[in-house]
Amino acid sequence: MAPARITVACLGASSTAGKGQAFDWIGELRRRPANAHIRFVNLGVGGDFAGDALRRVPQVLACSPDRIIVWVGGNDVLAALSRHFYRAARLLLRKTVPRPPSPEAFRDALQATARALGSGTAARLALCSLAPVGEAPNATLPFQAALNRRVAEYSGIVAALARAEGVAYIPIYEALSDEIRKAPGQAFTGFRFLPFYRDAFRTMVLRQSVDTVARRNGWRFHSDGMHLNSRGGMMVADLVQEFIDGG
Repeated sequence: MAPARITVACLGASSTAGKGQAFDWIGELRRRPANAHIRFVNLGVGGDFAGDALRRVPQVLACSPDRIIVWVGGNDVLAALSRHFYRAARLLLRKTVPRPPSPEAFRDALQATARALGSGTAARLALCSLAPVGEAPNATLPFQAALNRRVAEYSGIVAALARAEGVAYIPIYEALSDEIRKAPGQAFTGFRFLPFYRDAFRTMVLRQSVDTVARRNGWRFHSDGMHLNSRGGMMVADLVQEFIDGG
């Protein structure tokens, strides 16, 4: 007997959208024969903060999903630490940020999202911890060290919320961090417009793969230090697959 058809809604930012220099892990899941009965709905929007995801809950509910994955927080961390990124998000990406980026603002928005989804649907919900930014877990460079602390802090917030709200938790931070620690790489020293748009041009105009961009930039799990290449993205796909298969 064929498995019943189900819908999986994926809410997040650029790492969920899977465009440009971000590996398309949702596309990877769609291609797997075992998922032929699954309709994946990609609700990833580049540059989104946790508050943006909260405002898009009606889009999730409109899909009538059976499973929901929420993966946000990376932009919240970057905006809290980088004025350049915060300015780019507000002016270039036209993101509305009613509260200054902070762990408290992130927690409140993610909790409200989880509760709105929980009350609006019977779907199984999973919250994902953040992916590391940069590949230098023991860095002493100020920006990378601050990123490491904040990504760990925000991932802890996600884990605590998942427990408190009684929903599933997908340990992306833990899995990727364990692999990066086996062979640490370069530090992410700050957000800069030129390299970001250069890599977007390479992938979206020149049609270079995220792995080609990763090799040119010297990353093992990322393409640009922020977004994952296929090595990191396949780990995300496998973790999400475990949640989907969990019933």
